[in-house]
Amino acid sequence: MTSGSDSEIVFRTQLQPRDEERVERIVTSTKKFNDGEVAIAVELVVERRSKGDASGYHFVFGDSGSETLGYACFGPIPATQSSYDLYWIAVDAGLQRRGLGRRLIAEVEASIARLGGTRIYVDTSSREDYAPTRAFYRGMGYIVEAELESFYAPGDGKVVFCKVLGN
Repeated sequence: MTSGSDSEIVFRTQLQPRDEERVERIVTSTKKFNDGEVAIAVELVVERRSKGDASGYHFVFGDSGSETLGYACFGPIPATQSSYDLYWIAVDAGLQRRGLGRRLIAEVEASIARLGGTRIYVDTSSREDYAPTRAFYRGMGYIVEAELESFYAPGDGKVVFCKVLGN
């Protein structure tokens, strides 16, 4: 994996032919997700490719040269006026803690604002190995809205973060 500096990152929202493979590689590299979760991440790319805007999935990819170093997937929450879910944000494990995640989430927030969104919700795990993830969201101005005990599995709760845009 390239160790390009953040200044070399170009963000894009249009899918490219190998994005399914790129998403699978990035999500797998984090070693946080099981095979089923990795398959879901890839399936969202497939859905967007086959249905376009009607899929409800939007993407931001962070590229350096021909390599995708990180990505995010988000979409409007059905039956809400202006709320969005951030479904995925992942940066290649070898490039984490260099600011790309912060830049990706800023791009997502700007995209959601342009689409008329006012609130962003993010779900993550309560497991101890997700403490850095939760700290990341807090550092980006997200607040905990809810915690659901043993949601994903016994001892693995769900933490729901929210950020109101424009504040």
